[in-house]
Amino acid sequence: MLNYDMPLYRPPSEGRNLIIQVTYGCSFNQCSFCSMYREKRYQARPLEEVFQEIEQAALQWPGAHRVFLADGDALALPTAQLIAILERLAARFPKLARVSCYATPSNILHKSAAELERLKAHKLTLLYLGVESGAGKILKKITKGATPSGITKAMQRAYDANMKVSATVILGLGGQQYWQEHVEGTVEVINSAPLSYLSTLQLGVEPEIYGEFERKFGEPFQWQDDLAMLEEQRYLIEHIDPPKPLIFRSNHASNALALAGNLPRDRERLLQQIEQVMSGEGEVRPQLLRGF
Repeated sequence: MLNYDMPLYRPPSEGRNLIIQVTYGCSFNQCSFCSMYREKRYQARPLEEVFQEIEQAALQWPGAHRVFLADGDALALPTAQLIAILERLAARFPKLARVSCYATPSNILHKSAAELERLKAHKLTLLYLGVESGAGKILKKITKGATPSGITKAMQRAYDANMKVSATVILGLGGQQYWQEHVEGTVEVINSAPLSYLSTLQLGVEPEIYGEFERKFGEPFQWQDDLAMLEEQRYLIEHIDPPKPLIFRSNHASNALALAGNLPRDRERLLQQIEQVMSGEGEVRPQLLRGF
């Protein structure tokens, strides 16, 4: 077994892939809705420890062809350190095809175009980017540490380096007060730069950080119910007109309705699925089957 520092998180699509922990925690760790790394202080894992983990993993899973670099945003590491890790992975896994990691808009923008291109050449080809919202007001209220223009620049910079970006947005993040501002701004950002993948989550805040979430929001938060969440989903799908086709998913366990398709090709089918549920002809996912 590999020596993970828990808790360990990864995107759902990385569930069957090898995970190598190269950092602990999240370099920002101030988003008011996220409790994932509150128990950890961000730090780079010593390179020799990472190399030892790679050696151990190569003995256990010599045929691994996809690797996810944990924790919260491995892209915060210096480029030279990342390349050393990527080179060691390539040397120990002959079938290696893709390396991926979480990323923030900030640490994408802290890499030059040339640095991103070098990382991509070493098989770091997929970045998971938490967009959350495209509305400047909402980004401030959740202390995201990003602006709509910064998110757009980050997505474009990754695309220009031929990297794939898998972006996530959070339904319900504006509450009842600002839901329209939230989804309209999100559409604008998603339409502003090419993405490979887009997925939605539904907002959930752990009890231990809810007080912080509401304090930073600046006013009592009025939650959206499932129908309102579906209305947000419908608006997004109706208005997203991406610079290039993207793969869309809402199959994360937090969502009331699991959807899958390509945009814009499958727009009408996805809207029809939403309409069936909103009109009572279909059902949402039971609460007991939802989670994070």
